[in-house]
Amino acid sequence: MVAVPLVLARRPVEVPEDAPAGTGPLVDTHGRVHRDLRVSLTDRCSLRCTYCMPEQGNEWLARTSILTLDEIERVARVAAAAGITTFRLTGGEPLLRADIVDVVRRLAAISGPDGPVELAMTTNGIRLAELLPALADAGLRRLNISIDTLRRDRFRELTRRDRLPDVLDGIAAAAASRLRPLKLNTVAMRGVNDDELVELVDFAVGHGAELRFIEQMPLDAGHTWSRDAMVTRAGILDALAARWRLVPLPGRGGAPAERFVLDGVVLPSGQPAAVGVIASVTAPFCGACDRLRLTADGQLRNCLFSTMEYDLLPALRQAQGPGQEGAVLDAEIERMLRACVRGKLPGHAIDDPSFLQPTRGMNAIGG
Repeated sequence: MVAVPLVLARRPVEVPEDAPAGTGPLVDTHGRVHRDLRVSLTDRCSLRCTYCMPEQGNEWLARTSILTLDEIERVARVAAAAGITTFRLTGGEPLLRADIVDVVRRLAAISGPDGPVELAMTTNGIRLAELLPALADAGLRRLNISIDTLRRDRFRELTRRDRLPDVLDGIAAAAASRLRPLKLNTVAMRGVNDDELVELVDFAVGHGAELRFIEQMPLDAGHTWSRDAMVTRAGILDALAARWRLVPLPGRGGAPAERFVLDGVVLPSGQPAAVGVIASVTAPFCGACDRLRLTADGQLRNCLFSTMEYDLLPALRQAQGPGQEGAVLDAEIERMLRACVRGKLPGHAIDDPSFLQPTRGMNAIGG
């Protein structure tokens, strides 16, 4: 498969040269303060999940358009100085990046006005058992691992790869590590894994982890998403309530997951066990969203479902030529960052008839 730039997958925003840079926290026009930057390291993945990407025929980002480690670090330092306190490394699959340990080490060393940033990662778990000691030593602090089924035949059918043993080894390594909190992510799908919801929670509890169920979203590269195939927040909670009494946890803030304590259940650490539900479709949390995204090819996005992007790549690549001062480049990155925040809409409007699914798939946006 030939890698080509996904030119048609973006609608770049033209930011006027005289747009004000601004100072202080990254606050949008709706009063939301942004503290979280999701950094996609690659659009490539070791799985081919049916709800994310086709098995064949994928048009990958050209390798020349992928941000280098120096470029990622530069954007991250500017973002931290502007008030970003958490970086989450995503993909595609971030562990496919050859320099992943160096990425973690250099981003974990960044500090902002409130002190050192917190570095997290979302991964499918493949290669995690091999890389986790080095990642933890480099400064990784939190992990989310995706697992949609515990059944090998079902995993193979869903992901089109027979890699469940590798994922389970990665989860076991994470459970034995010092990285906490540990979270397992499951996309709930009707007729696919909706009969495993309780089993998956039991599995997470046994590994000292919190299971987070995610409503299936319209982010597949093939644009085959159907509301009828979703397991909704209500359906998830009904299934869990048949086994446990769910006690809502207050203080959600800008977190994507609505969390519930499983009454009477404790983790191996002795802490109360909890479960989370991310209901982006039926119970969106846009009003408290504090997240921005940086794609692997240098596009800033202010919403997972946005059809508009702010292109940092030209400025970053011009910096390699003569006469581009570092302070000037940093100021340009901050100007684009603040323009992206100012352009954020009140919500994603999935339920609005005018909603348009992003042309990029989830693997090219970054989770």
